[in-house]
Amino acid sequence: MVPAAKQQKGFKGLYVLTDRKTGKGLTIALWDTEADMTAGETSGYYQQQVAKFKGILGAPPVREAYEVTVQP
Repeated sequence: MVPAAKQQKGFKGLYVLTDRKTGKGLTIALWDTEADMTAGETSGYYQQQVAKFKGILGAPPVREAYEVTVQP
């Protein structure tokens, strides 16, 4: 997943957070611009990445978008 993400225009980084007790996880991807982020949807990139994890996901992922407003 990470090598494919690095090939996407505007990709800045990726965090995968996991609660080992519950099995829940959260992935945070950072992009240069909102346009770069949404381009992944229209190009099919996002759908391809989700398909790779179809067998281990307990439910379809929920996408939400946020703006970074504070960065140390």
